[in-house]
Amino acid sequence: MMEIICNNEEFVTVIKPFGVSSQENGKDGLPDILKKELGLTEIYTVHRLDTVTSGVMVYAKTKHAAAVLSKGITDGTFEKEYLAVVHGEVSPDKGEMVDFLFKDSRKNKSFVVKNERKGVKKASLEYEVKEIRNGLSLVKIKLHTGRTHQIRVQFSSRRHPVYGDGKYGASDNIPFIALFSHSISFISPENEERVSFEAPRPKYDFF
Repeated sequence: MMEIICNNEEFVTVIKPFGVSSQENGKDGLPDILKKELGLTEIYTVHRLDTVTSGVMVYAKTKHAAAVLSKGITDGTFEKEYLAVVHGEVSPDKGEMVDFLFKDSRKNKSFVVKNERKGVKKASLEYEVKEIRNGLSLVKIKLHTGRTHQIRVQFSSRRHPVYGDGKYGASDNIPFIALFSHSISFISPENEERVSFEAPRPKYDFF
């Protein structure tokens, strides 16, 4: 079930469950659920999470908040950290991944490519391995860019697919992937002060 962390005049932060779309679809997308639950006529989506992913998100309740939050994403002051369980023992235990990604819209899938060309975008993140167990690594990830399926494809390209992510090479039979939006931090549209919200990683049976 969706959990509301903070709800004020400008924005609402929630923990999105896996299996729920982060975008409005007129029925059961998270913005639709929030509008119904909070009695709102408008909710503005400023960032996204894949349907198979869970974790902390923020939605704007006013056009002003949407503009401030969107600006933060553009200028890099909106920060996102994730926790992921990936296959294999990631080495080195901390570092940076920088790749060129191409998104195939027909397949809704991204690919690492060697050279820049039309439709290719640079993607970068930094990571730190927090624990290794049973041939799996728990990794904390900070995104520097927000490309489609970025974490999933960058780790998969290094033979460390996210647990449960059949789209990018994992063979685990579970209805979600072990990628969790652990925390977000941004300049508040309310008072222009930095605020942070986080949630504990779900307890996984396999790790």
